[in-house]
Amino acid sequence: MIPSAVTVSLVNEARGGPFVFWDDLPAACRKAQELGFDAIEIFAPSATAVDPVELQQLLTQHSLNLAAVGTGAGMVKHGLSLTSTDTDERARAKEFIRSIIDFGGPHGAPAIIGSMQGRWGGALSREAALDLLREALNELGEYARKHDVPLIYEPLNRYETNLITTVADGVDLMKSLQTDNVQLLADLFHMNIEEADLAAAIRAGKGHIGHLHFVDSNRRPAGLGHMDYAPIAAALKEIGYDKYASAEAFPYPDPDAAAAQTMSAYNRFFKE
Repeated sequence: MIPSAVTVSLVNEARGGPFVFWDDLPAACRKAQELGFDAIEIFAPSATAVDPVELQQLLTQHSLNLAAVGTGAGMVKHGLSLTSTDTDERARAKEFIRSIIDFGGPHGAPAIIGSMQGRWGGALSREAALDLLREALNELGEYARKHDVPLIYEPLNRYETNLITTVADGVDLMKSLQTDNVQLLADLFHMNIEEADLAAAIRAGKGHIGHLHFVDSNRRPAGLGHMDYAPIAAALKEIGYDKYASAEAFPYPDPDAAAAQTMSAYNRFFKE
């Protein structure tokens, strides 16, 4: 069984981004429960932005889990990157991610590294950038182990990074790490841009995929684009994937409708 989740952004600087619910965490939890979601995924501006006691109360009250926590605010709000050529910036980036790991870890939620992976270019070669990324993933993956959760690394499309853009390249990166506590995020939007065959890419990621962003080809909620989910669902079943299918999608035409549309598609393709 693949459980369902829906994203909640609390980051003002990310406004307009692909998150279903915005700003009001209690309201998002109420709506998620009403629609039958199993969990929420939080994109927070910092590890201290949400009171941990209040969060636990909300999760308990609405019978929800915390699926994952995003680190992207480190980039969009604070301008931090794990592959910066500035040593101090890289240190601050790692510290920000450690704080997010500690935010989600007590709830069993892994932290996701997406935009904070950065890019290569200028004085920084691709191999040098990948060396910096490996160093950070090794360190942070081991740090996450204290909460008994993995670290999640997300390949992005070519317009958002020039480091790792496909699942196969992500698997190669995972195999090059010293830690075994980093897993991949398969984001169907990014995969729609970069992969020739999404189902084949998922099968190639067997044993390495630890999170799924459930979204359509145009980054609208599942079912509002041209993506064919039947072979994707079959591939996920084939590899024994049992982690979350989390809706990281534009709130189109509005948050409530986007969440309802996602749940309708989830029930069709993933609910057993």
